[in-house]
This record gives sequence, C-alpha cells and structure tokens, in this order.
Amino acid sequence: MNRDTYCKRYRKELLLLIFFAIITSCKKEQELKKVEKTSTKQQTQIIKDLPKGMAIPEGMVWIPGGSFNQGAIKNDPMIMKHEAPAHPVSVDGFFMDITEVTNAQFKKFVDATNYITVAEREIVWEEMKKQLPPNAPKPHDSILQPGSLIFKKTKKSVPNLFDYSQWWLWKIGANWKHPLGPESSIEGKDEYPVVHIAYEDAVAYCKWAGRRLPTEAEWEYASRGKEKNTIFFWGNDIKDLSSHANTWEGEFPLQNTKVDGYENKAPVRSYPPNSYNLYDMAGNVWEWTQDWYNTTYYNQLKQQGLTHNPKGAAKPYNPNNPALREKVIKGGSFLCNDSYCASYRNSARMATSMDSSLEHLGFRTVLSLNMVNASKK
Repeated sequence: MNRDTYCKRYRKELLLLIFFAIITSCKKEQELKKVEKTSTKQQTQIIKDLPKGMAIPEGMVWIPGGSFNQGAIKNDPMIMKHEAPAHPVSVDGFFMDITEVTNAQFKKFVDATNYITVAEREIVWEEMKKQLPPNAPKPHDSILQPGSLIFKKTKKSVPNLFDYSQWWLWKIGANWKHPLGPESSIEGKDEYPVVHIAYEDAVAYCKWAGRRLPTEAEWEYASRGKEKNTIFFWGNDIKDLSSHANTWEGEFPLQNTKVDGYENKAPVRSYPPNSYNLYDMAGNVWEWTQDWYNTTYYNQLKQQGLTHNPKGAAKPYNPNNPALREKVIKGGSFLCNDSYCASYRNSARMATSMDSSLEHLGFRTVLSLNMVNASKK
C-alpha cells in the first residue's frame, strides 16, 4: 500500500470516528436534556387527588390540585387594575374549611387558650404611630381605648364613595364578642362568621387548630370551583347574585333593599355552595389570606410564566398606603356593591393592614398534605 492510499484511508477512518463521536455526543446530550425535562416535570408535578386511605378532616373539603389563570378574566366588565394581568398558576390539592370560622369555633379556641384579640387589647400609642405619617397628632386618651371599626349607614346619599370614613365608625368596646359595641352580643349567633379578627388573631387560631391561612392563589382557585373561567363562582350572570351571596343591594351606603334576605352578616351556609361545596366564597365577610399585598406582584408572576404554588410577594408594597404592612383579603362582604367595589367576583381582592379588625372581616383555614404527614410523625 503506497503512502497516498494509506493517508486517504486514514483520513476516511478518522472522519468516520469523528462522525460517530459527534453522533454519540448528540445522543448523550439529548438523553441528558430528556432527563432534565423529566426531572423538572417531577419537581412541578401537581398533586391532584386525595391519597388513598386519607380521611377528610371534619368541616373541611378536599380541593383537587390543578391549574388556572389567576386574576380577572377578559369579559369581566367590573375588572379592577390590581386584578390584572391574569397569569397562569398551578396549585397542589389541599383541604379547606367548608365555611368561614364561626363564633362557636373561635370561642372554643379562646376558651382553651385564654387568647385576647387585637381589638380587645390596650392601645399603645408608641406602637400605633409607627404606622402613621410622621408628626401625626396623638388622639385624646378617651379615644385611644380598645375597640374596632363598625359599619354605619348614612342618612343621605354619598356622592364620593372614595371617602370610607363616611360609613365607618371607630367603636370603643367593639370586638368579636361584641360586634356592634359593648351592648351587643353574639349570643344565639354561634353559626355566624366570627369578625373583628386581625391577621395576628387568625394566625393564632390556625396554630392552635393545626391549620394555616390559604395563599391568595389557593383561595381564588378554590373559589372558582370546577369551572375556572367565570366571573362569579356560579357563572357569569349578575342576576343570580341575590340568590348566591350576601351583599349590599340598593343605594350604598344609604339603603339596603335586603333582596338577598340580610342587611348585615348572615349565618354560614345561608346560600348555595360552589361546585367544591364551599360556602360564602362571595359576600358575607372578607377573608384573610397569607399573601402580602403588592401592586407589582401580578406583573412579576406574568413574566415568570406558569408558577407552581405561589406564596405571594416577598414584601408588601402599596403606593397608596406606603407606611402600612398589608395582606390580601378575598371574597367581599355584606357591604359589597357594584357602585364601588363589586368584590363578590372570583378575582376581587383588597389590601388590609395586618392590625385591622373590622365588622366585615373574618377568615377560614386550609390544611396541606405536608402538614397532615408532619402531624403523624
């Protein structure tokens, strides 16, 4: 074999070796990518079904995991800016209270722990002024007494519905046991939702009960029920409002026509549940979630694409109330009216200071599978 023939043969074999090396390398890279994709899918795999043999806690219902678009849907004529943009979210399955926590349930907690709610505690001015604008004047000592905010009807029409002070009154002695003030009582109202609950109070109850507050995503996912793309939990027809929720019907805050049967709070289970068998996911009382209220958060989630089990913004941010640390509340209340909030919609949300206690604010709890498993150890 001469030199030229040998070189040609060598180059041919070398090219074949390089070719096979490239092919092998590409296959390995493809396999690696396949493994990485599988690993990623495993990491974000949604827990949908209730594990076999696991009992549903009394008073709760299993919410199967899944995906949805959180935020206002396109055909919602009452959409508010902070409900957009809608963004894809997935959540693992979890247990949720069928109703809001009731007066009877909260009383068991208080009786067992001697807990004192924020509305019942002495007001410390040095602490309060930290949340107020600089140089805010100190109110008279006669006003700085334990109490909470209660609703009051106005005597005439209110042209400016942005001024909430027209229908809210600071009532000394108002708290969960005395929702309208010292002379009022919850006697005979065991099945009404507990109110005048600050965030700290709700968290304390959750710790005692071995539960937690829902994330905003979990709350909205559960509220929507099995049909994830409707304005209300019952569908898109506003005409069905009075038969499905306790809200303000008439001229707010002057006159409530009580078409839905109630002017103020209603007992839990007074209206039909949604398709997950959850009651009062619209109207009656607002409900705490664990998420910080941050006006930039929805935009952040939109840019991230599908987000699994979002836990809310890292910190609060509200340019309208920069000094306050606010949490997201959901569901609306008996005061919601289409003239200024229409918060009986699935996507509706509001910001509330953590130390706020109000006549129309309560909560419900959830339980995730990891919490159930941890309690068994």
